[in-house]
Amino acid sequence: MRNSIQRTMYLLLSAVCLFTVPAMAQMTSVGIDCSQISALHLLEQENLRAGAALIECGIIPGGRPLVRGEQEAPAPPNILVSNRACSDSASCTKSESAVWASPDGQTIVVNYNDHHDNQTSGTSYSTDGGATFTELDPPPFATGHNTNFGDPVVVYNQKLGLWFAGDLVTGCGGFGIGLWTSPDGIHWTLGGCAFTNSNTDRESMWVDNDPTSAGYGRMYVSFNNFVKSGVLEVSYSDDGVTWNVVQLSSTFIRDVQITGAQISPTAHHSSLRGYNSVFIVGMDEGGGGPATRQNLVWRSDNGGVSWTQIVMGPRFNPVGDSTCGYFQQINPIWRHMGWGEPAVGPNNVVHYVFAGAGTNGDNGDIYYTRSTDSGATWSTPLQLNTDPDQLYHTQWMPSLSINPAGKLTASWYDRRSRSTACNNITDPGCNYERYARQSPDNGLTWNADFAVSSGVIPEPGQNDGGVSFCYAGDYDYATARGNNAYVTWTDGRRNVGGSQVQDVNFAAVPEQ
Repeated sequence: MRNSIQRTMYLLLSAVCLFTVPAMAQMTSVGIDCSQISALHLLEQENLRAGAALIECGIIPGGRPLVRGEQEAPAPPNILVSNRACSDSASCTKSESAVWASPDGQTIVVNYNDHHDNQTSGTSYSTDGGATFTELDPPPFATGHNTNFGDPVVVYNQKLGLWFAGDLVTGCGGFGIGLWTSPDGIHWTLGGCAFTNSNTDRESMWVDNDPTSAGYGRMYVSFNNFVKSGVLEVSYSDDGVTWNVVQLSSTFIRDVQITGAQISPTAHHSSLRGYNSVFIVGMDEGGGGPATRQNLVWRSDNGGVSWTQIVMGPRFNPVGDSTCGYFQQINPIWRHMGWGEPAVGPNNVVHYVFAGAGTNGDNGDIYYTRSTDSGATWSTPLQLNTDPDQLYHTQWMPSLSINPAGKLTASWYDRRSRSTACNNITDPGCNYERYARQSPDNGLTWNADFAVSSGVIPEPGQNDGGVSFCYAGDYDYATARGNNAYVTWTDGRRNVGGSQVQDVNFAAVPEQ
């Protein structure tokens, strides 16, 4: 009953917000008319073009400078990926990262959102296994597909010997998915459109790098198509030029992330077998706000041609301290609906981490579930963070990676060291850490959780007026190579002009 009342109140508030849209047509700088907010489903979208339109139409506030109180002295930082100099804090919103590594683990590329100079793209590379990173400036994805609005993806296609990376762009049908390619992760050229459309959101990408698979080299991009009210779709290609699109859902189901089976260290390489299974996790968000959630997964066993939908478990209560329009919010500025990341281990065991409400007043915990029958059935979710459930001890936005030996690394944002509320950026209760927990045996058992960040991280602000105020990235996509898990996250340990800013940090975490 309580959730029903909360949902009703949320929908009423949303309706009030919609009625505040000006009656007269008002064209925004990103080419969206304010009168079309409802028709285009902008309130449900995560991308920065939708956010910019909502800001200009007066529906949500943009970022703004905030006065900060005293903070704990930050520990020496982890490896700073987004090391472009910023002229002021308003040009330093760098978050939402996707990381991938070459087969030998030496070249690592991180694609992320970096809003400056009227575009939203940042790209960094490492050629020494992540010991150092260089941010490409000017960003290579800022040109070629017209305006870039972020939502980063990146993979290395072993068969083609090319890196593929992309974002939401206006040059692929008005608002589709544009790609760039590179032989080395450093020098990039314009690629094709993975999806040509006028209203796309939240894409994710995976490539089958198993030489024994019939789908070796096939790339997959999943996304929400808001021309069709947000249905979940997937596009696949063998060459990055020609793409085939398949619709998965008939209604709005949030695209969370895509993944697939990978090569086993004991695989026999001389004979070709069938296609590796591909999995797309989606979420039924129940209409947004504090409504209950439902995790869903789609599986394809024939290279993306057809898909089977599977319910992963019962509905669950969401993570979050408050709401930010349609979205739940981790105070003070993190919008998050509980999305996580899937991974596939040996013997086609499928793994998934996500965030949900805790108990005893805990507004967020990290949960893990696994399937030993290729996604058909799922285990009862296990709480990964082992701190006692307690008010203000929120955990959120997890990532997951696995190596071919079945060693898993789950990581997340964590406030277990906090004892006070986080109501605004001046509260010390807003500080956080990046924590992780690892499984050495394909998810059967888990070691103790530990801090990945080298100290408590000051809460960053969001001072960019062109980006939604409640924004510090919507996901962090991790990966693993050899004996390392590569973890990236939004970090607030850099101070620019008196404000802690959003940066992308990296750690190569040894697999245990």
